[in-house]
This record gives sequence, C-alpha cells and structure tokens, in this order.
Amino acid sequence: MALFDTTSFRIAEQGLDLLVRQQQVIAQNIANVDTPEYKAKYLYFAGVLKEQMDAKGLSTGKKRLELASVIHTDENTKDQPDGNNVDSDTQSALFAKNAIQYQALINQINAEFTMMRTAMRKS
Repeated sequence: MALFDTTSFRIAEQGLDLLVRQQQVIAQNIANVDTPEYKAKYLYFAGVLKEQMDAKGLSTGKKRLELASVIHTDENTKDQPDGNNVDSDTQSALFAKNAIQYQALINQINAEFTMMRTAMRKS
C-alpha cells in the first residue's frame, strides 16, 4: 500500500531489521565469551547509511534507499590468554544500546501512525 511506502517507513523497517541482526551478533558474542580462540564480531551499518544515501540520490527523492551492513571479525585484539577477545562488559553495553535504538525506532513508527490517524480523523 502506498500509504506506508514512504522513505521514513522504509528506513525504519530496514533499521529494525539491522538492529535485530546486530542483536543476534551481540548475542553470539556473549554466548561465546568462554570459547577459546573465539573472535568477537561486530555489525557495522551507520557509515554505510550515509554512503547509500549519497549514492542513491536520496535528496532527490527519486531512488529507493536500501540499507546495508557488514559483519567485521576483530582478529587483532587478544584480551584473554586463550585467544578469546570477547569483553562481556562491552557486549552488555552494546546489547543495551541496541535495545534503546530499537525502542527509538518503534517509537518513531508509532508516532507516524499517530499522525496518520489524526490526519484521517480531521478529513
């Protein structure tokens, strides 16, 4: 339906998908905190968003934005003698930050729906 096919909804939808993916990566790191030689993984997408916006001409409104992400494995850091580099405090903080970002996007979507309902009632 065209009513929900707006840039705002598409970005929010894709953002939620990326945050779910990031939550999975963080959960995998936490689950492997005691696994010898396990290397922490991180999902990056914030920098990719700007590149996508510039490359797809979002400012003109003529092209559809597609968010992308990259999973990076930290091969350089060795925090523990067994070769595992997962820091549980860092991962817990990332988990909490991700949950806050997820809730913020849900709130944004709810605000969009509230505005639509208000507009429909006044017409």
